[in-house]
Formats: sequence, structure tokens, C-alpha cells
Amino acid sequence: MTSELGEFLRHLESGRQLSGNTVIAYRRDLEEFERFLTEHLGVADWEWGEVDRNSVRAFLGWCHRRDLSRRTIARRLSAVRSFFRFLHVEERIEHNPAGALRAPKLERRLPGHLGRGEVDSVFAIAEARASENTLAGTRNLLILELLYGSGLRLAELHGMNMGELDLLGEQVKVRGKGRKERIVPLTAATLRALRRYEPRRGEVQGRDGVGPDDRRALLLGPSGRRLSRRGIQRIVGGLLEMAAPGAGLSPHALRHSFATHLLDAGADLLAVKELLGHVSLSTTRIYTHTSRERLKKAYRDAHPRA
Repeated sequence: MTSELGEFLRHLESGRQLSGNTVIAYRRDLEEFERFLTEHLGVADWEWGEVDRNSVRAFLGWCHRRDLSRRTIARRLSAVRSFFRFLHVEERIEHNPAGALRAPKLERRLPGHLGRGEVDSVFAIAEARASENTLAGTRNLLILELLYGSGLRLAELHGMNMGELDLLGEQVKVRGKGRKERIVPLTAATLRALRRYEPRRGEVQGRDGVGPDDRRALLLGPSGRRLSRRGIQRIVGGLLEMAAPGAGLSPHALRHSFATHLLDAGADLLAVKELLGHVSLSTTRIYTHTSRERLKKAYRDAHPRA
């Protein structure tokens, strides 16, 4: 890795405070760009100032020939553009060779979500298991309530600590993308699930060899350590598979369902944007497309002349 790329990645992590996963994605895409340039330019000691627009276009063509998706190519171009913008601001290069290049037009994908009946089914399964009063059963119900009831991202739920829950105010402080904080409400069902889970959590909290971060964590495993992201994915994925077999839904589907069901019920788009922690309103608008598609399907299925 060149020193300039290392500086840029440190800038993303400390300056822009992007998440670790986002920085890893930037690193992977830009290292791929570096390797391409070494082969494309035919020398090993090239400089970033030598890279021109045609070289960046050649990289995009190379990605296309490898049958990468439009979304992946657009992400890589975005990473390259951001890197050159950083070098230009730092006066390492005279201009951004990727600045005027257009990303491939992306197909608008409607996010996967559950219907009301499927939500009822998955919660019925989780409620039955929570009634056994085990750590796993009570915790897994709480996971579902927070993902669907408050629209959390997986990373936000994974990093949540007990001290961030305000039970009197019925709300929780969430650290979202870019470590930005927001306050989201807790449903009555979430508070009930939390009260059932707290005694079971207390039984494993503070076990020998557990560090301070694990002691603060909301979601714990049997060892008393913070439940991993992969662990949350596996738990939620298993429950969703029971409710919607073969759909391949991820934990993010509960966040999508949260937004879709709010908008279906007439919630204000700006309010949903704030609850989700979106920076741009255009990101939230995807859920209005979801709602319209459902209305069109209902019309086509029900109207005799549709």
C-alpha cells in the first residue's frame, strides 16, 4: 500500500469517523485499484499524479469485463473519486481525474421486508421461546423488538450498552453511521421484553475473564461476553427463515419492515427519516416505492379489469 493510501484510510477512520467495516471496504477497493494501475501502467514506481482520467476509465472497463455488478463498480468509482479528492485537497495532485466520470446507472432495488402476517409469525415463535425464561429465549425476543420496534441497524444493536437505555423516557441513545448519535423511542413491547431479559442477563454478566466492554453490553452470550454481530445475524436469520421460508431475509429486513409499515400507516416521511438516522431524504424515499408497489399488486390482484 502506498503512503498516500494509508493516510487517506487514517483520515476516514479518525477524521470522518467512518465505521471499521466502511474503512475496510474503502481499503479493499483502493488496493484493487492500485494493483490494476501497476499492471496497466507497466511500471512499479508510478506516482498518483501520473494517473489520468483514461486510467480510471480503463479500471472501470476492467471491472466490467470481470462481470462485477453495476453497484460494485459504482462503489469502487466512489472510493477512487473520494481518494483523489483527498489528494487534491492535500495538494498532492493538481486535479481529480475521476471527478467528471459518471457512475453506471443503478437499478433501484426494493428492500426485502416482511408482511404484517410474517411479522406476527416471527414474534409468535420468539414469544413462545421467551416464555421458557432462558437467556437465549428472552434475549432473542429483545433483539427482534429492537430491530423491528425501533428500526435499528445490526451494527447499532451490536454496539448498544445497558447505560444507553432510558427506561423512564422510553427511549434509547443510538450510535449510527459515522458515530452519529440519535434518540429513538422504545415500544411498550420492547420494555416488557427487556424486563424479562434483565434477570437472565444478570446471571452471566461479570463472569471471570470478562472485560469492561462486555460488562456494559446489552446483549450477552452464555460466557458473559458481548454477543457478536455474526451471532445476532444467525439468531435473527433462523427466526426469519421459520416465518418466511426460502426468502433469505437478513436482520436488515426488520429495519426495512419498520420503515415500510410506518409509511403504510401514514407516518410522515421526514419523521421516518429521523427515526432511521438517514442523512438524505432520498434514502428514505425508497420505502415509499415499496408501499406503492404493494398498492399496485393489491390493485392488480383484486380489480376485475386491472
